Amino acid sequence: MNKLLLNLVLSTLPMVLVAQQTTSLTGRILDEQSQEAIEYGTISIFLAKDSALISGTVSDEDGLFQIESPLDSIYLQAQFLGFEAYLSEVFYAPDRLDFGDISLQLNSSTLAEVEVSGRAITSSHKVDKQVFDAGQFQSAKGGTASDVLRNLPAVSINSFGEISVRGSTGFQVMINGKPVQGDPSVVLQQLPANAIDDVEVVTAPSAKYDPDGKAGIINIKTKQALTDGTFLSVNTLMGLPSIESYDNQNNTPRYGADITYSFRRGQWDISAGLDYRRYDISGRREGYVNTFLDNVLTEFPSDGERSFDETNYSGRLSVAYAPTASQTVTLGLYAGKRNKERTADILYLDQQRTRLTDGTFQGAGSYYDLFLQTGQAFQGGTAFDRLTYFNENLRVRKGDFIIGSLDYAFRFKDNSALQLSGLYERTVLGGPTDNANLDYPNTDRILQLQFNTNDNPLDGVRLQMDYRKRYGETQWESGYLYRYLQHPGDFDYFDRDLTTDQWVENPLFTNSINLTRSIHSVYSQVTGQANKLSYNLGLRLEHFDRTVTIERPDETFNLSQFNLFPSFNLGYELSDNLSLKAAYSRRIERTTTFKMTPFPEREHSETLEQGDAELLPEYIDLVEVGLVQNWGDHSVFATAYFRNIENVINRVNTVFNDTILNRIYTNAGTANALGLELGTTFFPARKWRVYLGGNLFNYQIEGDLFGDRINTSNTIFSINVNSTFNLTPTLSAQAAFNYLSERVTAQGRDSEFYNPSLTLRQTFSDKKWALALQWLNMDMGLWSANEQRITTERASFFTTTNYVYEVDIIQLSLSYQLNAASKKINLPKSEFGAKEF
Repeated sequence: MNKLLLNLVLSTLPMVLVAQQTTSLTGRILDEQSQEAIEYGTISIFLAKDSALISGTVSDEDGLFQIESPLDSIYLQAQFLGFEAYLSEVFYAPDRLDFGDISLQLNSSTLAEVEVSGRAITSSHKVDKQVFDAGQFQSAKGGTASDVLRNLPAVSINSFGEISVRGSTGFQVMINGKPVQGDPSVVLQQLPANAIDDVEVVTAPSAKYDPDGKAGIINIKTKQALTDGTFLSVNTLMGLPSIESYDNQNNTPRYGADITYSFRRGQWDISAGLDYRRYDISGRREGYVNTFLDNVLTEFPSDGERSFDETNYSGRLSVAYAPTASQTVTLGLYAGKRNKERTADILYLDQQRTRLTDGTFQGAGSYYDLFLQTGQAFQGGTAFDRLTYFNENLRVRKGDFIIGSLDYAFRFKDNSALQLSGLYERTVLGGPTDNANLDYPNTDRILQLQFNTNDNPLDGVRLQMDYRKRYGETQWESGYLYRYLQHPGDFDYFDRDLTTDQWVENPLFTNSINLTRSIHSVYSQVTGQANKLSYNLGLRLEHFDRTVTIERPDETFNLSQFNLFPSFNLGYELSDNLSLKAAYSRRIERTTTFKMTPFPEREHSETLEQGDAELLPEYIDLVEVGLVQNWGDHSVFATAYFRNIENVINRVNTVFNDTILNRIYTNAGTANALGLELGTTFFPARKWRVYLGGNLFNYQIEGDLFGDRINTSNTIFSINVNSTFNLTPTLSAQAAFNYLSERVTAQGRDSEFYNPSLTLRQTFSDKKWALALQWLNMDMGLWSANEQRITTERASFFTTTNYVYEVDIIQLSLSYQLNAASKKINLPKSEFGAKEF
């Protein structure tokens, strides 16, 4: 296969010296300003006598290249989009074999703009990924990685904090190239935005990456010292008192701090980070539910508090030691605590059961329309069993964790490289839920008291080996990966016997589960260039075993599969500033233990959550084609994509009893998305920069939900706008707007969701100090910012809930930075536990 690819590359080039003896030339390409490696830089060899192109290649992720050259008088050219090309002097090949470091400068037009107006390069596009500068999003300062991501073109966030890429919540998170098998919404809310340098979006990953994530990969690169010396970054956040309390019982404190320290000298590179964040959000929920069972219509409207108290703190350490120029050993540690409390204190006003005459039921949704018109339950039947009660519900989710990683990298004399990596994680998950139904208005009288808790310790191991080597103009990479996960869980549920005042175990909700999963995989891929065409072709073979054991009844569910994951990425330079890309990637989305727990868990007075121990993983085929146009410091890109999903997993509602709905995860059938992603950065005026991104797609799902045939299709779009105006050289104002349109779901619809924000930022002391005033979720009573209505409906039930979260949040952040920063603090992140948290 390698010979075939090599012949393909060489066939597109002049063959004037094929028969001559050759030698290898090596070197490394760097960004002159940041001194960082440039990946996918183009290296070409030309004959001195007639400037005929002889051979070409691209640099690897470390900026290194190796290229074959004839034994003749030649010259070398190195270039990358947006940089001035490097041309060597004419030389005779055997006289110069190693070029060392080749530094490329920003091209003159871009550099001039940067020097005159302070315009920075905030995004770039490569053959397999998009790279975004996190520092451009001022509204995220003092926040988390989630606040950074919400500004990216294809990213949207709903009222629950769920992050979607191109409409899909399934994507793989990587921190400095290390995969995280965690729920992105949780993992990204743990990492301080101030510690992030760049965000890479890889929508069609190659075979060398884990195949997990149906929407691809987001790789977050964090800050560290650039050259020998010390880098220090300190950031603090203080929120002002809430403008609107939403009648919540407690205030909502918001404050935090984070510090990043790096020291680099000689053979040592040490980085550490500490962060603490208390960030509470007030809010409320307004709901209505009805069910229809045995000719009885039950209605229960509700209104009350829904707020969150969240505390995260953690410490990180990375120590890298290079005993020789060809070896590096890196140790990483990450430990911390997480605590998130959700308060849902809801008043159920005038819950009513109504017996209907046979044949008079009009459909569940119609009774909600009547409720909106009259403000009361249905009056057309025989009403009985009316009840008004107050529900106090507190759900606490905790997670204590420690993660360790060890990496060893070795570069051979021929510039081939070997890397060995290991990671171990121990996470203890769990937390109680207290549920009390109280008489109203006499809340001292208890109607029902329930308590449940769960203990879910998790152990995960990851072992990986990667090797890469150049063969002429083609780079070959191959590797092996082993992953192991063990995740038991004990769920205990108790009802209070109000007569004896004793706790009594409820056998319906008390149970135990144990999930184990092991994965073995190997991959191989080739990367190269043929004139203006860059390519990457790869294949990954994987075998995984999954075992789920349930205590009551004693059952075991096994799944064992072999899978192939092919991929390709193609890039073609149509001109100096216009490029075309095309890609295909096959992916897999594995389910969490939570979604596979087959017994119900009581989350709230009116809802249960239940999984399926036999859930199949989702399999995804992704195809995309795109164009990237750059001119000066302006850029625009457009990417059309198609995503097909087999065994698509949906959360659906069913009727558990007349006052409780059961949310069940199930394989629903097949889904596909056809969409267009757009993004541009431009300058309407010298001091005014506008960044605009959007995603438009049609989503269709066809399948079966518990005997109910579904075939839904709808068009969804999201828009992210970021506009920055430099009022003075040290004072800037930035307005941002994030919008997610209404969407049709398998059983209903979710309303639109949007958040405007405004930030003023003043720098001092040669930009070492920065003070920012942030106004988040701007509303002023004029709009419906930061709220979303979720509605589901079937013949036997109707439910709609409007989630209203805090608006007009005002906060101050103060930052200090010593020395310039760059990327890649190799701090480990959660490989397993965050997803379950």
